[in-house]
This record gives sequence, structure tokens and C-alpha cells, in this order.
Amino acid sequence: MIASPLLAELIAALQFLPGVGPKSAQRIAFHLLEKHRDKARRLSDVLRRAADDIGQCASCRTFCETEICALCASPNRDAGLICVVESPLDVQAIEQAADFRGRFFVLLGRLSPIDGVTPETLGMPLLEQRLAGGEVREMVVATGTTMEGEATAHYLRQIAQRAGVRATRIAYGVPVGGDLEFVDGSTLSHALASRRDY
Repeated sequence: MIASPLLAELIAALQFLPGVGPKSAQRIAFHLLEKHRDKARRLSDVLRRAADDIGQCASCRTFCETEICALCASPNRDAGLICVVESPLDVQAIEQAADFRGRFFVLLGRLSPIDGVTPETLGMPLLEQRLAGGEVREMVVATGTTMEGEATAHYLRQIAQRAGVRATRIAYGVPVGGDLEFVDGSTLSHALASRRDY
């Protein structure tokens, strides 16, 4: 039992973070209080400002502090190429790893009617407006391969078809440097189905 009610509240509050259970939350709380109170205050301040000041880009829905994010505002990005992703983290991953020069659209989730996640929840009416504007020639679907991700990809393809926009799907398969013997069957099946001329 924790002697301090406020400490117990801190530990409970930390547990909502991904991958942080009761023991990890306890270690984090004690670590901050034992050695890093100044850093804890700074973290608290930055977290409060981020929660108050970071919103969503009016064009792509990623996180930003301005009405339009830097990627959407950049004249060096190809406005005719749009990549649809599930999360702002996906934008960062593509930006860091790929030579993608188009723009993005962030769904902030994936379709899941059971959980109440509908096309409207994911901002798809805004995406449909962008596609109908005539500027976009290709939409790259970069959703996950979960059942919900595949259902979302199928819905996105239908939106693109209605707008007369080419829809493509990122390839999935064997990782670079990977041995086939260690690749799971589903990934190997995707890799074989997505094979291309060499």
C-alpha cells in the first residue's frame, strides 16, 4: 500500500500510457520524485502546453500547432499524391524511412463499427472533398494489415474509385535482410501475392 494518496494517484495516472503497467508506473513515479523533480516539473509544463496548444492540421489531420502543418504548406510536396495513414506516428515513420514527396491524410484510427468508429469519425468526408477537388491523381493506402485496417483500405479504395482517383496499396512482405525461415506464414503469403516483375 502506498502511504501517500497523491503518489498513488500519480502512479494510477501513469498507467494509461501504452505499455506501462502498475510496476512500470511505480518505477517512473519514484524515479521522478527521487532524482528528477525539476525534470518532472518541466515534463508537466510541456505536457500541459502540448495538450492545450497542439491541434490538428485542417488539411491532413496530423498534429500541429498551426492551422496547416508544415508538410501541407510546403510547395515542395506533390499535391497530386496523397498517402492515407492511420496515425501521425505513421507519417513520422514514412518521413524518416522513405523518399515520399507527396502529402498525407491521417485517419486517427481505423474503421471499427463495433467500437463506434465510423467513416465520419475518421474524417473521410474531408478526404472525399480533397479527392473530388481534382488535384489528387493517386491515393496511396498505408493502413495496417489487421482486419480493421483491411476493411478501412477497402473503404478507401471505394472512395477513390468514386472520385476517379488511382488507388494504390503499400506492399507488405519479407523485411530487408530477413531469412524466409523466420517469416510468419501470413507475411510470406502477402509477399507472394504482392510479387512484381524483377
